[in-house]
Amino acid sequence: MEIKVFSRDIEKALRNLKKKLQVDGLFGELKKRRFYEKPSVKKKTKQLEAEKRRRKLLKRSRASGSGPRS
Repeated sequence: MEIKVFSRDIEKALRNLKKKLQVDGLFGELKKRRFYEKPSVKKKTKQLEAEKRRRKLLKRSRASGSGPRS
């Protein structure tokens, strides 16, 4: 990853770097890998996250579909 610094504006370059790393998902990955997670725990976490996403989508679809009808 490359960040160009113009006119010695280091603060702006650091903000751009942080933004790119966040979009890339590096901070989340670092947080996940901070401690070792057993495969069984990984599997359980993955299932819980999938269930959470499914419920969220279901809730959104119900909310958007239940408006006043003409």
